[in-house]
Amino acid sequence: MDLLIPSTGLLFWMSLTFLVVLFILWKFGFPVITKMVQSRKEFIDDSLRKAHEANERLANIQKEGESILQEAREKQAQILKEAAETRDAIVEKAQVKAREEGARLLSDAKAEIEQEKKAAIADIRKQVAALSVEIAEKVLKKNLQSDKAQMELIDRMLDDVTK
Repeated sequence: MDLLIPSTGLLFWMSLTFLVVLFILWKFGFPVITKMVQSRKEFIDDSLRKAHEANERLANIQKEGESILQEAREKQAQILKEAAETRDAIVEKAQVKAREEGARLLSDAKAEIEQEKKAAIADIRKQVAALSVEIAEKVLKKNLQSDKAQMELIDRMLDDVTK
């Protein structure tokens, strides 16, 4: 029965040893363990707080990124709109300039044609006048071969001048 119920002396020494170990642990072991547990708890709490702050900062950064991206899209749309307006204005200016240049070239061509026409008419008149003089000279030479015909022509001219 000794196995089931210990003797009083053994019980006393076991209790005394237990109390000494308990006292030593209470005085030296538990404060260190409690301090380590408390330190670990503070470290975990601090890590959780930092993780929460990091998540909040990440969410803020994502919101800022989205707002910056939206702003960039708006600026891009505005720049594209301005570029289209500028392109349209440049095309319109080029068309107006081309029309003006075409009109100027057309008027220059008309003026040049008119000048060439006048020059051609003047040249034709000179040629006609020269031919008329040559024909008249030949006719006069033929008609005025005799002295009598020459005198009659001089008399007629003098009569025309005196009238």
